[in-house]
Amino acid sequence: MSIIIRPIRLTDLPAIVAILNPFIETSATTFDTEPYTVTTRLPWFHQFKDTGRYRCFVAETPDGELLGFANSGPLRPKRAYDTSVEVSIYRSPERTVSGLGSLLYAELFTALADEDVHRAHAVITLPNKASIGLHQKFGFYEVGTLNEAGRKFGRYHDVFWMEKRC
Repeated sequence: MSIIIRPIRLTDLPAIVAILNPFIETSATTFDTEPYTVTTRLPWFHQFKDTGRYRCFVAETPDGELLGFANSGPLRPKRAYDTSVEVSIYRSPERTVSGLGSLLYAELFTALADEDVHRAHAVITLPNKASIGLHQKFGFYEVGTLNEAGRKFGRYHDVFWMEKRC
C-alpha cells in the first residue's frame, strides 16, 4: 500500500477527531476524557507551523484516507522548557498498516532535526508495549514511571516517561 506523509491541514481535523475519539472513549491511551469536535480541536491545530518545534504530520492513502498522525508540542508551559517537546502518535483504530508509526516518526524527527529542539519526550500510559518499542526504535530511553498518575474509567494508570536527545 502506498502511504503519503505530509504536514497537517485544517481539512484533516474531522479525520483527526475520528481517530482520537475512540481512544478517548474506550481506553486510557490518552488521558483526555471528553471527545473532541473539530471546533474544540482547533487550538491544538493552530500550534503547528511549517517550521519550528511544533509540527504535525499525517499519513494518508493516495485517495485521501487519513490513517494516523504524529506531532510534537510543548512539554510544559514555562519558557525554560521551550527547547523540549512532547511527541505523540496515533493511528486509526480501524486501519492497521505495518510500519505506519515508523514512517510518521521518521518524517517528524527529520523535520525537528533542523530546529532548536534539545529533547523529545514521550509520555505513555501503561501497558503499551507497541508504543514503547516504537519509541525505543527511534532512540528513546526510559526516564521513569509515574505511578498512578492519572485516573480514567474508575481506576488509576501508570505513565511511562521516555526521552531522547534531538
